[in-house]
Amino acid sequence: MAEWTTERVAERFREAASTAHRLPPVRVQGYFNTWPAIKRMPWENLGAETVTYRFPPDPEAVERMLETMHWVSWLELEQRHLVWMRAERYPWKKICCRFGCDRTTAWRRWEAALAKIVAQLNEPAASLRDRRCG
Repeated sequence: MAEWTTERVAERFREAASTAHRLPPVRVQGYFNTWPAIKRMPWENLGAETVTYRFPPDPEAVERMLETMHWVSWLELEQRHLVWMRAERYPWKKICCRFGCDRTTAWRRWEAALAKIVAQLNEPAASLRDRRCG
């Protein structure tokens, strides 16, 4: 497999965020409704809430998401929030307000967090190469 880059890691986080949003909603167990379903007339449903259909992610995407979630354990808490906010496609303005810094500083911190993950991911491959050569 090719070595990891910051672009590939950032894309993997974006995919993980997208996969997390496509998972089924979490519901509290043990509660149920005994009332029958109300059959409404079509004109009564005009102002009702819209139904959003989510297609569940495939198992490979869930596995990649879980692997990506493991990567955040290598980061500090603030770096985790920063990386995840970028993966969720928050605008830089909101990120800067959250962290109290300007855009360039936020971008540098985000790049440093991704570089930290890249170093961790590429470390086993580099040590395996060194063992083979030496």
